[in-house]
Amino acid sequence: MNVLRFCAASLVALSLTVSASAFAHGPSEKITILQDQMLKNVPGKKALMIEVDYKPGQSSIAHRHDGTAMAYVLEGEITSQVKGEKEVTYKAGEFWYEAAGSEHLVSKNASKTKPAKLLVFMVLSPDEEVLVPLKN
Repeated sequence: MNVLRFCAASLVALSLTVSASAFAHGPSEKITILQDQMLKNVPGKKALMIEVDYKPGQSSIAHRHDGTAMAYVLEGEITSQVKGEKEVTYKAGEFWYEAAGSEHLVSKNASKTKPAKLLVFMVLSPDEEVLVPLKN
């Protein structure tokens, strides 16, 4: 029971941390932590599953992830650009990979009229940041 309470408290704290980072620069996407699990076969790493909801025309701030990220578009279309790569618009059912430390320059809903939803799976250390805003 204590483990469950610890896990629940950790999820709440992480959710607040992600939300604070995302909203510190104004209204942004809705981020929901779906799962946060230490990996038994990879000591010192955890898997994190996040759902990102964008309202029509909404975008994320430029950022980087300390961990490795894999994204899958659940609904709508998402435009994404990682530093050094071309901007690409992904449709529902399409996906991409971001290496740890990649600078995510563009992440936005491609539509001004329809919502979009993204599922992100990350692998990172418990002390690494999920989203780190880039400094201009």
